[in-house]
Amino acid sequence: MKKVTQQQQTNTDSKLTVEQFVLKAIDALAAKDKKTGETRKTIHTVYSGFNDAFREYFPGTDPIQEVKKLVEEGKICFRFCRGGAIIGRPGVITMGNSSSETLKKMGL
Repeated sequence: MKKVTQQQQTNTDSKLTVEQFVLKAIDALAAKDKKTGETRKTIHTVYSGFNDAFREYFPGTDPIQEVKKLVEEGKICFRFCRGGAIIGRPGVITMGNSSSETLKKMGL
C-alpha cells in the first residue's frame, strides 16, 4: 500500500481559485495552429471543453459570469466568436479594425 505524505494530501485537497483554473486552462488547452504548428495563446470556451470542465470543477457556478468578472478585473482578455467566446491572457487578443479603418481600406 502506497503511503500518502502530508504534502500530497494538501495538494489533492486544495482547490484552485477561479482565476487559477482559468489561467491553467488557457495554458493547458491551447491548440496548435494547423498552418504554423505553433501553440495558440487562446482557447475557445466551448470547443476546448473549458465550460464543461469549469462546471464540473465548480458545481453551481456559471463560467460565463466568472469569465466576465476576470475580464473586468483585467486578469484575462476576451472576444466573442462563432459558437462561444475566445479567452486568453491579458494583451493576447486584439480587437479588429475600427469601422473607419475598414472603410479606408475599402477606399470609401
